[in-house]
Amino acid sequence: MNNPTFTLEVFINLIKSAADEMGTVLHRTAFSPNIKERKDHSCAVFDARGKLVAQAEHIPVHLGAMPETVKTVLDNFRLEEGDLVILNDPFTGGTHLPDISMVSPVYIDGKITAVLASRAHHSDIGGYAPGSLALVSDIFQEGLIIPPVRLISKGEYQYGTEEMITANTRSPHERKGDLEAQVSAHTIGEKRIRNIAARLGREVMLSRFEEIMDYSEKLTRLAISNMPDGKYCFTDCLDDDGFSKNEILINVEVKIEGNEITVDFTGSSPQVEGPFNCPRAVTYSAVYYVMKCVTGAEIPANAGAFRPVTIKIPASSLLSATRPHAVGGGNVETSQRIVDTIIGALARALPHLIPAASQGTMNNLSIGSLAGTSGKPWSYYETIGGGAGAGPNREGASAVHTHMTNTLNTPVEALEYAYPLRVNRYEIRRNSGGRGKHRGGGGGIREIQALEECHATILSDRRSRGPWGLEGGEDGKPGKNKLVRNGKAEKLPSKCNLKLKKGDKLKIETPGGGGWGKLQG
Repeated sequence: MNNPTFTLEVFINLIKSAADEMGTVLHRTAFSPNIKERKDHSCAVFDARGKLVAQAEHIPVHLGAMPETVKTVLDNFRLEEGDLVILNDPFTGGTHLPDISMVSPVYIDGKITAVLASRAHHSDIGGYAPGSLALVSDIFQEGLIIPPVRLISKGEYQYGTEEMITANTRSPHERKGDLEAQVSAHTIGEKRIRNIAARLGREVMLSRFEEIMDYSEKLTRLAISNMPDGKYCFTDCLDDDGFSKNEILINVEVKIEGNEITVDFTGSSPQVEGPFNCPRAVTYSAVYYVMKCVTGAEIPANAGAFRPVTIKIPASSLLSATRPHAVGGGNVETSQRIVDTIIGALARALPHLIPAASQGTMNNLSIGSLAGTSGKPWSYYETIGGGAGAGPNREGASAVHTHMTNTLNTPVEALEYAYPLRVNRYEIRRNSGGRGKHRGGGGGIREIQALEECHATILSDRRSRGPWGLEGGEDGKPGKNKLVRNGKAEKLPSKCNLKLKKGDKLKIETPGGGGWGKLQG
């Protein structure tokens, strides 16, 4: 290992493996299908100052927002050995309420050497409706707000804190299991960081932290310097906010100058009534995700890779929400449109690289028990895959999760075992991808039948207009939501709360991806 670059690459993968193993422990010990099966969680390692060192390849919208979470904890706590802080408040480092974050220090030789962070989407955290992603107008309706508070203090588990959280959910036993699985992930992460420090020495490990951040910055700047200088603008929109029928605009100017990029969202919509406002951390995460895509997968994702990127967001706007605006859908829907807008702008700078728009939505579906109608309260949540946009050298993939989500589906067997639901159809939505030289991927069709009376929420988008094509490719087909009751199908809006009767079916047809290039012949 005399080659410095080789040695550094080994260390990069070594420290990343600690985050990977945290994730493995989390999903293998979790109780809920959303974490256990879909792997809706993320883990990362930071240095003692809160600078990202390494992350597992988990959920982009989680990971890009984590630095704000860690910063909040370090600014508000003097972390002692054995501490673990829990939070979900979107206005103090969180994303949306179902995403519960944990932050813990790793002490070596009496000093903080690293900080571990995890985030997991819990399938219910109270609020107006099961799943805690309802169509509501303020954050107090969305669920329990957890400010940064110690769940473990100097090694002592604070069961009162856990009980306070679980008492405010519809599925306390499941929440307890998921919370303790998340704690277990931090336990194994701390062991792995200690093992690495024991092998290399604490000071060597700290110096490598700095080296890999500088390395990522150097590679990122090199990648940007190979892009054409200029200002590139694009505007895209969400269908509506669920309360009005007005489109919600997102405007961006991407300025490439030398080895730096500025992403400016001036001109974007003000905050809206519905739950599609974004905390700044979510907007950051979307920007960092796109930058990672266009600068190269081989560049380690850490704080160094973010240094050449400047982000400008109008205050109190859709992309910089203020309390008490609702934000549940900002994390899962608006983040997707931010990505579409940035890649739309960069398509003019990098036509050889940028694909057409993917489905542009996560098709959020939450279903859960009504009071007095079930022997055991339950809450199901899932995002549903759709079509990926075609690119300059390939067709789009069909029925996959794209961009800001990196989850799996809930297997039919696991879903039907855990909940009083039946999956009647699960298939690719044929001919929904935009035509072109390269065709966009097909969306998906998922039809779920209620086996008892229950409540459902749909938060989706791209139902008014389909994902756009590029270079002459056609747009993908918009998605559709339908309620089938007594054999009759009723069209549903893209965002809605509704009660399901026993036997009702929800049919979600997700958008196809945009096509790339003119159709030949």
